[in-house]
Amino acid sequence: MRLTRGALLVATTALTPALLLTTPALAAGAAPSSVAVTAAAASTDEPGTPVEEMSEEELRLALARILADPDSGKRVTREANEALDGTVEDMRAWLETGYRLAQFEDDRVAITTILAKPYAGKRVQREINAILDAPTPENTRAWLETGYRLAQFEDDRVAITTILAKPYAGKRVQREINAILDAPTPENTRAWLETGYRLAQAEDDRVAVATLLADPTISDALRAAAEEVMDGTPEELRYFLEVGRYEVDK
Repeated sequence: MRLTRGALLVATTALTPALLLTTPALAAGAAPSSVAVTAAAASTDEPGTPVEEMSEEELRLALARILADPDSGKRVTREANEALDGTVEDMRAWLETGYRLAQFEDDRVAITTILAKPYAGKRVQREINAILDAPTPENTRAWLETGYRLAQFEDDRVAITTILAKPYAGKRVQREINAILDAPTPENTRAWLETGYRLAQAEDDRVAVATLLADPTISDALRAAAEEVMDGTPEELRYFLEVGRYEVDK
């Protein structure tokens, strides 16, 4: 397939996943590569210049756009720089064949990195493992571009409903989760799990510690420990309520 300049400009705008989040598992080889898709679209809607006919300036521009993409991985970055340091033939050959293979390696690194994340839930794990059983440049890239976002969204919704069911989910945690569930998106769900949850839980935990301090029957040792942790971090508050309070001498 002849890759056009228009195709390259489109393909280089979405090389790795955004954070966060997917459709059902993609069958190996079933999804066409983003480069192939954009090349086809470009050849129909915007003919452009085939790579084999690009001038040296156009080749350098295409490589510069790839390098400017913050999502370009290590092998893509390394090989694109090497191509720029080479001849016109080197640049053309890499854009026509090397780019696809380099992106494939970077994409495999990306999905194994995602698999190792502590918040990689059941659907994300299942879909990545399905890809790793029969990886291709096409199914790996397609999952990172569209599948990951939706799979992570499903796993994140499971996570927030699990949090909502916890006995220590206080008023702020409940209120914020319910607000998300009223209008959930992949973005607001992931953002809350990454930053909002910690802050909401800390506020609820401070209320819990204050409630404990309001109990006139607690021991002096427990009161001192509770007063000390009131200005602590979210992690210290949670540890105190789960463990520390029970370790204080009565």
